[in-house]
Amino acid sequence: MVGKRPRRSGRALGRSFGWLWAAYAASTLGTALAFDAFPLVAILVLHAGTTEVSALAAAGLAVGVVVALPLGPWVEFRRKRPVMIAMDLVRCAALASVPVAYALGWLGLGQLLVVSVVVGAADIAFRAAAGAYVKALVEPEDLLVANGRFESTTWVATVLGPPLGGAAIGLFGPVMTVLANAVSHLLSALGIRAIGGREARPAHGADAPPRLRRSDLLDGWRFILADSALRPLFANTVLVSGLIMATSPLLAVLMLGRLGFAPWQYGLAFAVPCLGGLVGARLAARLVARFGQPRVLRTAGTLRACWLLGLAFIGPGPAGLVLVMAVELGLITCMGVFNPVFATYRLERTPADRITRTLSAWSISSKATIAVLTALWGLLAGLTGPRTAIAIAGALSLATPLLLRSGDAGAGAERPEQPAPAARRPR
Repeated sequence: MVGKRPRRSGRALGRSFGWLWAAYAASTLGTALAFDAFPLVAILVLHAGTTEVSALAAAGLAVGVVVALPLGPWVEFRRKRPVMIAMDLVRCAALASVPVAYALGWLGLGQLLVVSVVVGAADIAFRAAAGAYVKALVEPEDLLVANGRFESTTWVATVLGPPLGGAAIGLFGPVMTVLANAVSHLLSALGIRAIGGREARPAHGADAPPRLRRSDLLDGWRFILADSALRPLFANTVLVSGLIMATSPLLAVLMLGRLGFAPWQYGLAFAVPCLGGLVGARLAARLVARFGQPRVLRTAGTLRACWLLGLAFIGPGPAGLVLVMAVELGLITCMGVFNPVFATYRLERTPADRITRTLSAWSISSKATIAVLTALWGLLAGLTGPRTAIAIAGALSLATPLLLRSGDAGAGAERPEQPAPAARRPR
């Protein structure tokens, strides 16, 4: 909350948060081990090209967001812990099917697409439920500390995961990292179950959850677009993440193909800079205490848009590897500061009875934008080459900070916690 001094980062947040944090750490490490696993499987096992790799990433996201569309309103009025456990188990089963199919000689791009869809939809539902659960689990003044710990865990896992994943690919093949990711979601489900206690059913004025109506599917977007502070943040974060992720398969093809980097070098190039994310996440609460939430959001959000263009100048050999690391270090450090402050502000700004729908709409929009931009940049790379396509994405990212200067992004006090008007509440 603006004007309130954040709690110290060393503050204990309780046993329940500890189990949730451990579950998050397990699944995050598994995902980091499988860093860019599907593009790597497509490139190294199925010998796919740039257009096919980009199409796989884009189609999986696009279909996944359509499947996930009704999940936000559906999850809003259900207990969040069972939903989170179920989504972890769904992701585990889907990912485990990849190494099984590979062992039997059945693996193809079609199965990777189906698994991408299932995992993407389950991921949206899990994240939406988790956001609401965290807000109910910790005190309001501890939200930034909690989000900072999640962010720090993300970057620690990303430091360790890609090098270990690259080594596993070299020793056992790329599908082994997918199996590790599947196991990590199983461990996450067990950790969430270990939290124990009885979660109260969300209030909805009836004995059964309200029936989902077609108009309810857009409720999250209505709230975001009507809020003068969330609206520009929404546009900024969705576009920035879309541009960054659209270049990911192009960079993989460029580094692993044309420039001849080994998989372990590719993983190392993105692992070492994640130490900057850890530093940024640890500094976030202190920066907010000193400079205030709006200023930190706008400054870190502006700085994180200035680095992507540098990836267009990568070359072969040690110099190219150092350049990637330097660019990623700057980008990730800024993200490490921005992400927990932004996540906290969004939770503070959103009433408790709209968190799941809002986070679901946000996640769906982000993934849909990533899908569209990934497909477009795959086509663009086919026409101009991956290096030029990356340069265009970097140039466009330089304009995104303008969105943070519009409206009331990051400004003002916390929105009062009040239920949605009865006429707008799903029935």
